[in-house]
Amino acid sequence: MQQTGPFDHLKQIFLSGVERVDPYRMLKTHLALRKHSLEVRTETCIESVDLDTFERIIVMGAGKATAKMAKAVEEILGPRIDEGLISVKYGHTEQLEYIEIVEAGHPVPDENSLHAAHRMEKMAIRADEKTLCILLISGGGSALLTSPANYQQGTVRINLDLEYIQKTTSTLLACGATIDEINCIRKHLSSIKGGRLARLLFPARTISLILSDVVGDRLATIASGLTTHDASTFSEALKILNRYEIQNAVPEPVMRVLEAGARGDIEETPKQYDPAFSKVTNILIGTNYTALLAASKKSNALGYHTTIISSQITGEAREVAKVFYAIAMDVKIHGLLLEKPACVIAGGETTVTLRGKGKGGRNQEIALSFLSQMEKEKEQAQGIYFLSASTDGNDGPTDAAGAFVSLDIMKECTEKGLNVEAALKENDSYTFFSALDALLITGPTNTNVCDVHIILVP
Repeated sequence: MQQTGPFDHLKQIFLSGVERVDPYRMLKTHLALRKHSLEVRTETCIESVDLDTFERIIVMGAGKATAKMAKAVEEILGPRIDEGLISVKYGHTEQLEYIEIVEAGHPVPDENSLHAAHRMEKMAIRADEKTLCILLISGGGSALLTSPANYQQGTVRINLDLEYIQKTTSTLLACGATIDEINCIRKHLSSIKGGRLARLLFPARTISLILSDVVGDRLATIASGLTTHDASTFSEALKILNRYEIQNAVPEPVMRVLEAGARGDIEETPKQYDPAFSKVTNILIGTNYTALLAASKKSNALGYHTTIISSQITGEAREVAKVFYAIAMDVKIHGLLLEKPACVIAGGETTVTLRGKGKGGRNQEIALSFLSQMEKEKEQAQGIYFLSASTDGNDGPTDAAGAFVSLDIMKECTEKGLNVEAALKENDSYTFFSALDALLITGPTNTNVCDVHIILVP
């Protein structure tokens, strides 16, 4: 597919949003060294730390965007950094001098996720009141830092291992659970998540710089809330497994831990007034909405009347696509929301319930479902263009950020004998759009603020 006209505009609008939340640029903008003080300044926060009061500065972090964040921190602090370690998704790296990088598994953790977490736990334990910890957090941190907890239940010790966490994670991803639900369970199986890293770091001073990949920017959900209090409970985690009827699909030791915690036999995650949080400042430096604003600005520059309808879109991907298609039809037929040429922008993060054995991601599934709606009324769908893409450049377990949709693509689909409904049934959106050369391939962007959805009606 030639990316000209509306397709090129879709790509430009999307990439403008991604560029706005580039982690390196944001850290260089919001973090500065002023004489002997480190200052963090955002639209909603000003925090200044006197570096002369500390004997050591350590940098830790995890997430797909963390390497770029670390690069900016190195340029600002340089040799003042005494020790540093971050965990990133494979391929999401930068050349660093003072901070070590571990590449690890995502969305399912691997041995490197375990290795990185254990090393950071040791770094945190060594920190004292004369230590300043700068923690860099972005989306993906939950998988990239994995430290299975070992619990004592009476005289019996329940040992969780990486295999149990991997199996539980895969089961949760496949059943359509939300990120809040997945992370609720992760936090109660971990020795580092749900605020437990803050406990390990205490009494060190911690500044957490956070790039949000979570709809609504809930600190307790981003990377499973490493340095913020956790309001969720073991009982809630157990209810999630029951709700999706996957109690028998997760390993037996995981069920034993959650059941013991629900009975009160295991200590809960740290709550709001835990002393550890008195030494922590959590700062949001970038969000999905920030990206949407930049995308909107680019759309206006390209000559479109533009509106942002939400940064908090959630739900089953193929059902969300039907809503987007309905909005597109109303813009085209009735002139609702905007006059043409029109651009409607939204953001958020949907889920996919796996029904088949195909390959794809939530954005490609949205695009495929959108195309399915176009197929049902081809005449009216003429002149509608759509792109759904992930800001991190990797939609699900694929090398695509997302996929483009238009009636022209529908015609090519017919010519090549491809079946939209069959691909949907098998969750095989990647194979489908790849055959049509309709994938958006950006490579890893090293940022992550959820997804961007763009409707154009020229």
